[in-house]
Amino acid sequence: MKLHTNAQDLLGHLQSLSRVASGRLANPTLSGVQIAATGDGIELRATDLQVGLRIALEGDVERPGTIVLPARLLLDITRQSPGPRISLELRTEEQDVEITAGSAVFHLRTLRTEDFPPLPEPADATGVLVPAEAFVATTAKVVRSAAKDDTRPLLACVLVRAEGDTLTMVATDSYRLSEKRTTLATPLDGNFEANVPARVMQELERLVPATGAETLTVARGENQVLFTVGDHVLSSRLVDGTFPQYRSLIPDSFEHELPVSTSELREVVSRVSLLAQKAAALRLAFSEGELTVSSQTQDVGEARESLPVPFHGEPFEIGFNPEYLRDGLDAIDADEVLLRLTSPIRPGLLQTNDDQGFLYLIMPIRLNV
Repeated sequence: MKLHTNAQDLLGHLQSLSRVASGRLANPTLSGVQIAATGDGIELRATDLQVGLRIALEGDVERPGTIVLPARLLLDITRQSPGPRISLELRTEEQDVEITAGSAVFHLRTLRTEDFPPLPEPADATGVLVPAEAFVATTAKVVRSAAKDDTRPLLACVLVRAEGDTLTMVATDSYRLSEKRTTLATPLDGNFEANVPARVMQELERLVPATGAETLTVARGENQVLFTVGDHVLSSRLVDGTFPQYRSLIPDSFEHELPVSTSELREVVSRVSLLAQKAAALRLAFSEGELTVSSQTQDVGEARESLPVPFHGEPFEIGFNPEYLRDGLDAIDADEVLLRLTSPIRPGLLQTNDDQGFLYLIMPIRLNV
């Protein structure tokens, strides 16, 4: 195998591939990137057995062939390439690949090509075409509410549902829940529903702007989902099981519905949260016409700030995780956010009065008086 390509193009693709490549010692080949050069062109591939990514690379193929090289090391070499072009040539007798970039020459030992698993083909599943901008914007609203670890897989995924002219995504880690419904300009030609790992959705957030694609194709197989974005194909195993019946978690009614300036509340919460350290709660105390946000951390200090709100009734105080509350407010685009509350032990809801189709449910933290 021998090929020549643009170093910057290779670098950009390797940055995406290295996030997918696994560092598992059980199969060292999974820490590599597979480079397949044929008469039809060049394709780069990486996988950790759960998630796979394949990217077409422009270049000249002098001799076809397939190799696997360490992803991270190849990325570092390409990043420091002294010239605009880079060449890779397999030296069979030496069992390595010669990389030439400008005046620099590297020789890298190859990883076992036969240990690199095949990736699913986009043609194996029927796809639904979705506007890329709407898909990414919807993802950004909900993905931070997914659990950060895989101990409960269904909480570390995003429920993605598309039907007619509506794209819906939901994520919850059991402490907060986000739902975003996006109305599409044109009804979809088909529908789908899938539990997609949150880290796959986050990777799509990066890939779509990088490719400049206006649409993406979502294709669901029996236990796989494939996203085609330009020359990139991101595949993932689906999360087994039924997504939590989240609608039952949302109260039918609330005692208080308080419209508040989103930017003002966001700034107050951000400032006061500086003193909510070591898992300290952020306290929201409501009294006639006023909301006081406060925090206190033992041996660190305390903070307090008030702002006007149209509150009437018996005063009460509720506590929230400061990071979760900030995430909810950051997802609100509207000038005004609607705080919907009932009591210190019932969940709160952040919504907007317009048709953005976004809601954010957050569980309270029991406060020590």
